[in-house]
Amino acid sequence: MSDRTAPGCRLRLDWVYGYRGHQCRNNLFYTAGKELVYFVAGVGVVYNTREHSQRFYLGHNDDIISLALHPERSLVATGQVGKDPYVCVWDSFTVQTVSLLRDGHTHGIACLAFSADGQRLSSVGLDAKNTVCIWEWKKGKILATASGHSDRIFDICWDPFQQNRLVSCGVKHIKFWSLCGNALSPKRGIFGKTGDLQTILCVASAKDDITYSGALNGDIYVWKGLNLMRTVQSAHGVSGPPVQAGIFSMYSCEEGFATGGRDGCIRLWDVDFKPITKIDLREAEQGYKGLSIRSVCWRADRILAGTQDSEIFEVMVRERDKPLLIMQGHSEGELWALDAHPKKPLAVTGSDDRSVRLWSLADHALIARCNMEEAVRSVAFSLDGSQLALGMKDGSFTVLRVRDMTEVVHIKDRKEVIHEMKFSPDGTYLAVGSNDGLVDIYAVAQRYKKVGECSKSSSFITHLDWSVDGKILQSNDGAGERLFYRMPMGKPIINKEEVKGQRWASWSSVLGSEVSGIWPKYSDSTAINAVDASLAAAVLVTGDDLGLVKLYRFPCLRKGAKFRKYIGHSAHVTNVRWSSDQQYVLTTGGADHALFQWRFLPEEVMNGGVDVNTQETHGDSNSEESDSDVSDVPELDSDIEQETQINYERQVYKEDLHQLRQQSREKKQQVGSLKRQRAPDQGLRLQFVHGYRGYDCRNNLFYTQSGEVVYHVAAVAVVYNRQLHSQRFYLGHDDDILSLSVHPLKDYAATGQVGRDPAVHVWDVQTLKCLSLLRGHHQRGVCALDFSADGKTLVSVGVDEGHSMVVWDWKRGEKLATARGHKEKIFVVRTNPMVMDRLVTVGIKHIRFWQHAGGGLTFRRGAFRSVGRPETMMSVCYGRSEALVFSGAATGDVYIWKEPVLLKTVKAHDGPVFAMFSLDKGFVTGGKDGVVELWDDMFERCLKTYAIKRTSLSPGSKGLLLEDNPSIRAISLGHGHILVGTKNGEVLEIDKTGPMTLLVQGHMEGEVWGLAAHPLLPVCVTVSDDKTLRLWETSANHRMVAVRKLKRGGRCCSFSPDGKALAVGLSDGGVLVVNADTLEDLLSFHHRRDAVSDIRFSPDPGKYLAVASHDSFVDIYNVLSTKRVGICKGASSYITHIDWDARGKLLQVNTGAKEQLFFEAPRGRRQSIQNSELERTEWSSWTCVLGSSCEGIWPTHSDITDVNAASLTRDRTLLATGDDFGFLKVFSYPVRGQYARFKRYVGHSSQVTNARWAQDDSALLTVGGADTALMIWARERGGWTNRELDPPPAVDSEESEDDVEEDGGYDSDVAREKTVDYVSKMYAVSIREMRGSKPHQQQKELSAEESCYCSCKSDLYLNSVPLLSRGSRPPVSRAAPQPEKLQKNNVSKKKRLVEDLVLDHVFGFRGFDCRNNLHYLNDGSDIVYHTAATAIVHSLSNGTQSFYLEHTDDILCLTVNQHPKYKNVIATGQIGTNPSIHVWDAMSKQTLSILRSPHTKGVGYVNFSATGKLLLSVGVEPEHTITVWRWQEGSRLCSKAGHPDRIFMVEFRPDSDSQFVSVGIKHVKFWTLAGGALMYRKGVVGTVEDGRMQTMLSVAFGANNLTFTGAINGDVYVWRDHFLLRVVAKAHTGPVFAMYTTLRDGLIVTGGKERPTKEGGAVKLWDQEMKRCRAFQLETGQQVECVRSVCRGKGKILVGTKDGEILEVGEKNAASNLLLDSHARGGIWGLAAHPVKELCITASDDATIRLWDLSDKKLLNKVCVSHAARCVSYSSDGEMLGVGMKNGEFLLLLSNSLKMWAKKRDRCASLQDLRFSPDRRLLAVGSVENTVDVYDMSGGPSLNRLVYCSDVPAFILQLDFSADSCYIQVSTGAYKRLVFEVPSGKLLSDQNTIDRITWATWTSILGDEVLGIWPRNADKADVICACVSHAGLNVVSGDDFGLVKLFDFPCMEKFAKHKRYLGHSPHVTQIRFSHNDEYVISTGGDDCSVFVWKCL
Repeated sequence: MSDRTAPGCRLRLDWVYGYRGHQCRNNLFYTAGKELVYFVAGVGVVYNTREHSQRFYLGHNDDIISLALHPERSLVATGQVGKDPYVCVWDSFTVQTVSLLRDGHTHGIACLAFSADGQRLSSVGLDAKNTVCIWEWKKGKILATASGHSDRIFDICWDPFQQNRLVSCGVKHIKFWSLCGNALSPKRGIFGKTGDLQTILCVASAKDDITYSGALNGDIYVWKGLNLMRTVQSAHGVSGPPVQAGIFSMYSCEEGFATGGRDGCIRLWDVDFKPITKIDLREAEQGYKGLSIRSVCWRADRILAGTQDSEIFEVMVRERDKPLLIMQGHSEGELWALDAHPKKPLAVTGSDDRSVRLWSLADHALIARCNMEEAVRSVAFSLDGSQLALGMKDGSFTVLRVRDMTEVVHIKDRKEVIHEMKFSPDGTYLAVGSNDGLVDIYAVAQRYKKVGECSKSSSFITHLDWSVDGKILQSNDGAGERLFYRMPMGKPIINKEEVKGQRWASWSSVLGSEVSGIWPKYSDSTAINAVDASLAAAVLVTGDDLGLVKLYRFPCLRKGAKFRKYIGHSAHVTNVRWSSDQQYVLTTGGADHALFQWRFLPEEVMNGGVDVNTQETHGDSNSEESDSDVSDVPELDSDIEQETQINYERQVYKEDLHQLRQQSREKKQQVGSLKRQRAPDQGLRLQFVHGYRGYDCRNNLFYTQSGEVVYHVAAVAVVYNRQLHSQRFYLGHDDDILSLSVHPLKDYAATGQVGRDPAVHVWDVQTLKCLSLLRGHHQRGVCALDFSADGKTLVSVGVDEGHSMVVWDWKRGEKLATARGHKEKIFVVRTNPMVMDRLVTVGIKHIRFWQHAGGGLTFRRGAFRSVGRPETMMSVCYGRSEALVFSGAATGDVYIWKEPVLLKTVKAHDGPVFAMFSLDKGFVTGGKDGVVELWDDMFERCLKTYAIKRTSLSPGSKGLLLEDNPSIRAISLGHGHILVGTKNGEVLEIDKTGPMTLLVQGHMEGEVWGLAAHPLLPVCVTVSDDKTLRLWETSANHRMVAVRKLKRGGRCCSFSPDGKALAVGLSDGGVLVVNADTLEDLLSFHHRRDAVSDIRFSPDPGKYLAVASHDSFVDIYNVLSTKRVGICKGASSYITHIDWDARGKLLQVNTGAKEQLFFEAPRGRRQSIQNSELERTEWSSWTCVLGSSCEGIWPTHSDITDVNAASLTRDRTLLATGDDFGFLKVFSYPVRGQYARFKRYVGHSSQVTNARWAQDDSALLTVGGADTALMIWARERGGWTNRELDPPPAVDSEESEDDVEEDGGYDSDVAREKTVDYVSKMYAVSIREMRGSKPHQQQKELSAEESCYCSCKSDLYLNSVPLLSRGSRPPVSRAAPQPEKLQKNNVSKKKRLVEDLVLDHVFGFRGFDCRNNLHYLNDGSDIVYHTAATAIVHSLSNGTQSFYLEHTDDILCLTVNQHPKYKNVIATGQIGTNPSIHVWDAMSKQTLSILRSPHTKGVGYVNFSATGKLLLSVGVEPEHTITVWRWQEGSRLCSKAGHPDRIFMVEFRPDSDSQFVSVGIKHVKFWTLAGGALMYRKGVVGTVEDGRMQTMLSVAFGANNLTFTGAINGDVYVWRDHFLLRVVAKAHTGPVFAMYTTLRDGLIVTGGKERPTKEGGAVKLWDQEMKRCRAFQLETGQQVECVRSVCRGKGKILVGTKDGEILEVGEKNAASNLLLDSHARGGIWGLAAHPVKELCITASDDATIRLWDLSDKKLLNKVCVSHAARCVSYSSDGEMLGVGMKNGEFLLLLSNSLKMWAKKRDRCASLQDLRFSPDRRLLAVGSVENTVDVYDMSGGPSLNRLVYCSDVPAFILQLDFSADSCYIQVSTGAYKRLVFEVPSGKLLSDQNTIDRITWATWTSILGDEVLGIWPRNADKADVICACVSHAGLNVVSGDDFGLVKLFDFPCMEKFAKHKRYLGHSPHVTQIRFSHNDEYVISTGGDDCSVFVWKCL
């Protein structure tokens, strides 16, 4: 039985031969201690070259592939591959973990880099997106993450001079990253013409934005900013033919740069990248052809180079011609061959790299190497070690002389690889096993002549062993057979008896009884590749496919033997061997080509004391006991066994309710809200809970600081007052609480619950308010909690697979560290009282001592040594000195530890020690034996014992002990008493002198279903699966008055009408009737096999007893005669509920198939009863759940949840129900119609099994299924009346899921906004329905005459463009000289080329769908607001504007930080798929932080908290997520779905960082930020007059927790906490869109929608309580004024309207002053610049045309035209103005007075463009009807139509006249440009003529001259407009993406070079140069704004 335990000896890693050079780079550095650090396989190696010693870091569990050195050079970060790879940051001196970084990547971590200050670490993943993460590594926290690139990234580095800039490079790209907030934004490097676009392999940053990078072709690329500046050609590579000689590594240091490449050279460069020297390693002594460098490091006078073939060279700069080879290993290919020299400490290896290497184990060095022709797969030393046999991959084998490595013989008898060879013990034969399945025997002395063949194997040979006498050979093969042959002939041995007693010379077989223990108990063979037995030490070492090396005792006969395991190798361990002197074990790794040398430490060494080796701390890597079932530990204690089997999974978790609600909303909407019955106005309040959860929890009972007792049961945390015998409850949990801990300093408690994503709540014991809610890491449940001694952190343990552990900063709600705890259940976690970052956990067969390391935890296993056996530990405490730990074992012993070593054990209890509590001077323990013991501080003496017995109960007890010596689960001391919790659900208090008082009790483990209330007294009875029947007092005494144990569990019970008898239905079908006072038997029946589900006495006098069972029958008994008198048959499923009618003649029955049946009593005949009859029937009780009178109790998702119980009050007004979700609901009775509204209460956890009203209806009693609790709820009648004074009820019910009370009101503006769909620019589509192919996709046709100058007969269309060279004027053709393309309009200055545009002014304010987006800055001297994608700071003193232009799409919201510390800090949020929020400084326009948000469509509202540190945002996506940010760090604090309908506003209370309010469609929610989580309460309307939940649009705040919300109907609702207090009726006549709370004086400004009247106004100023107000008129001249934004400064109110005006109203004189005017909602399609003045005119769909002064930046005039205006144009002298309308009409106005001159309507569809001819005689009008009308103007206002051009293929886009007024150019929606002669209307087809025309203006987007304005990616989105400057040298365009672009003109080359300007929303509709090219004006479609750009 020796293999019951793991062997006592150990291995310790002694040396690793090798270096990982393949597939890795930049992984070799000098540390501060001048040691080398690198990695191989899964081991980090620190190699001291001076002492020739190695230290190992073993914290990884898979291959390491990346390494970075901290700038201070002692810390190292390494990253690994794997499914959940992690980064370890470790100290190279101590090789201890400093920090673990988890959960950032998948697949693997390809590169790592520390920032220059060493605070941050960047990592790049191997996933498909090559994710980049930035870590604050000390905390293990991700600061930012982003998709890296679509292809592999090879290197990443930080800019040492700009701390937020990084550079990454890889396949065909280089990216420059900037980190701002939590946003990591890349910009791609532009290769341009300077170098080829190619793969960049390494990168280094230098000063002045310079970046050096090594390319695949051997060039160094030098970057300045984003642009490639120059290249250093062939820095590496062979001159002559171009050989790809990639530069794999670049290292920057003070001296300059070192590079290494595929050419085997190291180049050194100075700081400016001038070459210093070149060192060619191929030329070196140990160099060879094909040497390739993967890593370089330069430190002062030394250089390191690591090669592809696993060597490390060191070069002294002074002796650069003599590189030293200081480490070598096998290179590419697998490594399988290994053997140890029989006499000397030597080993030999052979690998697929075709080399054989001889290693000295004593000197840790390679002493010989021999290259073969073939890959080597096996090696064997001859008996004396003089010869070496090598088995090759091609089936041959070679024998070498070891002395000089010369060939003795080469034999090839086989085709397949030779995998195993062994010399016989006497050295006469060599056995060679090949993959052909044959073993050949060769005679050594006869020059290896073949003398035998073993041929019985059906598969390839894996292992061979000779017997000691050399007569028998055993083989293993791939088919898992073990065969024996007689030697030397190879005859098979059939009779196994012959082999039985054989002694073997070696043992390498993986099969056979001697090694059956190496295979796991229940597995088929997982591949064990090799074993080797040390017969002397009786130890077996194995190597397997999981990279583990294991030690077993030898022989190990029983399957699943215990072992010790060691990690280090990555994937497969291919071979293992003992050295000849048994000092070392050698192992080889297949893929990692490494040879590991382990020192063997036999037991004698081990027992001499603890092996205090540095490695000891890496639990995993030095040794781990086996995982197999611990067969040597006695059977588990039954209690523990039971507990480990509890499963906390639920079919439906509370978290799933959200999805169910979504479905239920839809169903409810079908029913219609008006038909749904109202909720009752009475409610319940939890008064008392009988129960304590002891059966599967521990340490869950404490004294609070005020001497109350806190514990938990079901989903309720109970605070119990001993003096008053009363309870208060924390009801924040929604499922079973499993764990509890109390704060060491403050009166706080932490509780953890069951759930899919279970939460831990930290709450205040006095106020019962939640302080922090922690979730998002564990699964299923949280089973253990502990606060640290300083109370700052909290540790939690989950019941998920790995029993995950999390250390929380609970106040901030942040995870500080996470780890997998253990695969078996953990029972207790304790934090060290002295050292805050240490913890201990105990559980099934383990104890672990933990230490924080950054974002992870590292552990050491308890070393039991020979002092005690590895036991299951149930409790643990720290002692007085920090390293002492005491743990209570399942055997009743206490184990005493000095971390991590066991010192001794002390016998304490019989059976497990479940509870332990440490005192100042000693300990208290409690066990399964029901005894409490007091101990001294080292467990040397037991000072006192208390046995818990009924006899010691004091008379003041509130109950009875069920049995003596109950198992103790929790102990706590305080206030002179010992508090004890038992497994039976009792809480007792023991006085130190001995007497005990029972405080509270409940049922034990098992479901409780039976509940009945006494008909006359305040008494109830319960019966449970725990086989007890209990009688409780429900009045003020609240105690158990009697209990009786039953033979079986019971499921139901009932009192007789006089209360004297009590019937109990048992789970085996029996029925018991007992005396209701003494619980003694009266009589019993047993007629059924299945459980009895309900039982009822008939009403007065209780003559009959009806018994319903799961057999689907109801039996009726005569109680007195005890005879069965009737059976009710006919139910098709089990019976669930029964009720008698008042006369005792009729039974109502419900079944599991949802049938409602009626039976006549007592015979049991089935009746069918009409509904009308039913209505009249009086029932003596109602507990049924079916029928029309309770139709409304079933929820919409009732297919999942069943209503288990119902109970009706005697006055028939309230029906209470309990369901499978743990909800208790109260309905008004009768509950007619579907989905009635209700009040709902949470307290029970999984299901509420029964509910009954007490005898006088004053209380409701409920029992929970699995939670064993009996709860007593007091009934509260009516709402609370005097709201101003009364406090609201402490625990308010939650109203039904969705209060879609009556519709929330209607307003057209709100309705429109509700349906706005915010589409990001990325999806911008063409605003016009164009057809045909785009210009840049059309084929060129060459006309005959064209020789040099090709014109493109093509159409045109646009997007974003790469840069090409500037288009020059077309060359001259042989024909007549080409005339100018464009008439130069008397631009007096010399032809001016526009180089650049800058935004100068914007007329526009987004008022139509935003609110509160306009604020004062700097005491009212500036204002800030936004339009389109631009945020504008507008100075009121001088009218100038400055802009923040970093957004990429429309801004939807804006807010200003009100805190003085953050003056002028603005936050703006935009539209987009993952839209960002920018926080920026209004004065400098510096971006302070960018927050990439989870709101998938756009950010709808933002708001800063009171201290200015937090920022709140809400999305416009369907979930309307609410997110809270720490904006300065860029970290997301928490996020939660806000509401299914649109949320308009979220605002923090002005005095709070944790309370805020959200308002929106039919909802108001009051939110609390608790740690890292959000909790809300819905606004409760209650019974206030006129109050109903409506759509709320705005919010303001007052003192004393008052909140004001503005409603859609013009009322303002006033709330205190979350209860409606009163309504300010009709604060406005229309919706109240905006409210503003002034922080100085508390006055409130409201803005709404009103018709201006004498009294009313759209803006009102109110006092602090909104009782008095003063109205202000806005003199805008509108019929209805609609205010969207208000803000109050000093004596002034700033107002923004829906129509885009911004006004300022003086509070004193009420005068309003217009600050900004802009178009109202609707696209601006018409734009024209005045031909001689700095004016422009715009025409919009808002039916106005407006005249703007460009130099004074103001509106000069506005004319309302009755329809949407679509185009405008000036005549050439500027006297006349034409306006085209959407209805086909056009007007001619005199431009000075804007008076009408003429109007005409010949078309009925929209006009697109109109133009006056330069000679003012003609007017051309183009429409959507595919026509151009030409009118004669010379005849006065009658406007005679001369002609219409009709051969137009599609609608008209633009018109331009030629300079001589003879031609008109028309661009159309089919991408065709046509030219007509006017006034004849003839279409010109001769390209030549067309090319000769000089145009008066050019606004066409089509034509060869502007071909270059069309971008590559114009598939969906077009160029909309263009305009050529008056100087004819530039063209500007506007497109569907909202870009304005500037090109040179003509622009003939495709995809021409240009500059692009952001600012507009999608669709720039028109663009024009002003008359002297000073300005460019552009107008927007979606953004209703006019942008004025200055030309530079």
